Amino acid sequence: MRTVDVAIVGAGFAGLAMAGALRRAGRDDIVVLERAAEVGGTWRDNTYPGVACDVPAHLYSLAAHPNPHWSRTFAAGGEIQQYLRDVADREGLGDRLRLRTPLLGARWDAEGAVWHLDTGAEPVTARSLVLACGRLTEPHVPAIEGLESFAGPLFHSARWDHDVDLAGKRVAVVGTGASAVQLVPELARRAAHVTLFQRTPAWIVPRGGVDIPRAERERLAAHPGDLARLRAALFAEGEERFASRSGDAVASAAARDVALAHLHAQVADPALREALTPDYAFGCKRVLLSDAFYPAVASNAVTLEPTALASVEGSVLTAASGERHHADVLVLATGFAAAQQPYAELVQGEDDTLAAHWSAGMTSFGSTVVAGFPNLFVLNGPNASLGHNSAVLMAEEQAAYVVRALCERDRRSDRVLRVRPEAEAAYTDEIAAAAASTPWLTGGCRNWYVDDRSGRLTLLWPGTVQAFHERLTGADGSEFEPARAPVTGSLPTHPHG
Repeated sequence: MRTVDVAIVGAGFAGLAMAGALRRAGRDDIVVLERAAEVGGTWRDNTYPGVACDVPAHLYSLAAHPNPHWSRTFAAGGEIQQYLRDVADREGLGDRLRLRTPLLGARWDAEGAVWHLDTGAEPVTARSLVLACGRLTEPHVPAIEGLESFAGPLFHSARWDHDVDLAGKRVAVVGTGASAVQLVPELARRAAHVTLFQRTPAWIVPRGGVDIPRAERERLAAHPGDLARLRAALFAEGEERFASRSGDAVASAAARDVALAHLHAQVADPALREALTPDYAFGCKRVLLSDAFYPAVASNAVTLEPTALASVEGSVLTAASGERHHADVLVLATGFAAAQQPYAELVQGEDDTLAAHWSAGMTSFGSTVVAGFPNLFVLNGPNASLGHNSAVLMAEEQAAYVVRALCERDRRSDRVLRVRPEAEAAYTDEIAAAAASTPWLTGGCRNWYVDDRSGRLTLLWPGTVQAFHERLTGADGSEFEPARAPVTGSLPTHPHG
């Protein structure tokens, strides 16, 4: 059995940010558990043609590991994956990083004041547990009649089958979200024909972006201050986008006009334009960036089916409209189980599992700690997503909060942090009040930000990154119950904090 101060589950952006923050705080007694064979999270798993980030690369980087060498404004998935490998190497995690080690179960031991983790191999005992498992990890496969009868290759975009040769094939794609918008133009170049099933059109704005010249990369490497100023400028631009995404009338109208002008400039056919025009408020669903999607859909290489895929019979795909389409390959670009975190069933707290505690939707204090789950921290969980800026910034804010909370833990006689249910309820009400009038709840669409079981906004933070920073740095420890009488058998107090 391995005993550590802090166990981190997941080695994507959030997990590596957490490990780095702990080590810089002098807390080396950690282990990072990663179920896959290498680090990278969603950028390891998503390898579909055209995969890239919609956040400028210089901002989609850890503050402790700025990267002057990005080759494009918006980095491709493989380049981001290599960046995360480099971060893991620079952090010198060594044997603290355990690959091919899934979390199979986690149980809070009140008597020992520790978490017992089942990994299928050597068990781990940790005084504190950080779940950095991500929210885009488990592909969502919709319930489609006869899907199992499809005659050809069938796979989700997040589990791309690179052994399938698409040349000369009729490829059907289900979904028009972020992955599909990147994927369809690439498929249009490779396949004989693409049929795209669209349940709901997306608001799409110009992407832009360029290859970054070598001279520019060398300049940023030689002048770290210039890179820092670039990051600050990109951050400010992202924060300005919050207004248009969250329902500010003037900003939303201006952004909507940009999106409609983009559509009209790239799609000449009025009927096709109408089919591609959303009927819900700008910002209600994730706003997408692309300069290639509309031209691909408007070309002879793609047929837009403006309704959902209703049933499958062999190679025949029937849409909700009744139209029948034939396909040799079927790709599900249908998103992820984001609102209901798959790890929640595995975590047993003082009374219930995390899944039971979240049965009506995720709740927390500070988007990071949960009542009934002592010394547990969740990154990229409840209300920690963004629709306007870099999600990496949120994970870093959470990691900093965890470090501060661990110092509070070590000052307590029982060395246990228990979130007051009242604090969690108040934070949940705070989120609900901030979200009540936003397009995410009132914009006339269904989105993955809202949990269908409760109708609450459970994924997005309804504010700016700066507001999140102020909210977490303003937490004074009163979110936790007073220390109880010390338990016997506890691990020794950490010397830092």
